[in-house]
Amino acid sequence: MPTIRIATEAELRAAVPLDRAAVACVADAFRALAEGRVRMPPILRLDIPEARGEVDVKTAHIAGVLSFAIKISPGFFDNPALGLPSVNGLMTLFSAETGLLEAVLLDNGYLTDIRTAAAGAVAADALARPDATRAAIIGAGAQAALQLEALTLVRPIAAATLWARDPAKAAAAARALSDRLAIPVAAAPSVESAVAGADIVVTTTPAEAPIVKSAHLRPGQHVTAMGSDAEHKTEIDPQALARADLLYVADSLAQTRRLGELNHAVAAGLVGADAAFPELGAVLTGAAPGRTDPAQITLCDLTGTGAQDTAIATFALRRLAAAGAGAPFET
Repeated sequence: MPTIRIATEAELRAAVPLDRAAVACVADAFRALAEGRVRMPPILRLDIPEARGEVDVKTAHIAGVLSFAIKISPGFFDNPALGLPSVNGLMTLFSAETGLLEAVLLDNGYLTDIRTAAAGAVAADALARPDATRAAIIGAGAQAALQLEALTLVRPIAAATLWARDPAKAAAAARALSDRLAIPVAAAPSVESAVAGADIVVTTTPAEAPIVKSAHLRPGQHVTAMGSDAEHKTEIDPQALARADLLYVADSLAQTRRLGELNHAVAAGLVGADAAFPELGAVLTGAAPGRTDPAQITLCDLTGTGAQDTAIATFALRRLAAAGAGAPFET
């Protein structure tokens, strides 16, 4: 039997930082989706509402990639009150040639955080104005920080605002990000004030009612919505998706019709259930247009795909092997 590589979160953090290579890896996964090179079943989902918990299982095979990942990702959103992270989990890698287990990546959700932030960078790079310099982040958790860091990889971000329901958490997160990224980050008193002067808006919450209203959005802005990854979640006013000046882009249209922001616009009768929209991968390959006017508003609905998980897991395994990291285990 082959040797299995087992890696800890610490080893994965050392091997897979949020950098341009990680962003390129995730961009390639979006291109593969657009080119029909991905086999990806629907997300398997388990809800545990009494603990405000959810568990997603995602997988995909990308043609030409010799391994495929199966990811188990629990999110328990009352955990911070217990001093615990909201998200954890692990990824497993199997050979796409034999089906044998190749690696167990005990990342506690770290690789999901990286690929999600990288997807935000891909979306902004494809759709935001090239001269975008100001960001607004909605949320104050780990993903909020990573999304802002990811934006600095693809745009010359010079300042940011941040809003969260808890003003103390927002202020603490803003201070930490100012120090970490060496740019001014200010806590905003309201969503409207946070969004008002931004070129790029990123929503990073598990909200179940819209936070960003259609009236908040201004010409020329780009919005990345990455919190609505379940049927009951929504961060963006459905009215926004019906605006004539807004270009809507999905990570996977099949998914966003079911559990993204698009799902809620369809349910509200604002968008047709079979309305056609471009996917991010098609914008990247040139098969669909992206932003066509500096004054246009663009919105990318990121629900997270198994293709991204296979991409980041195989990328991580290559990085681990190159560094000689991870413990070999003989079955």
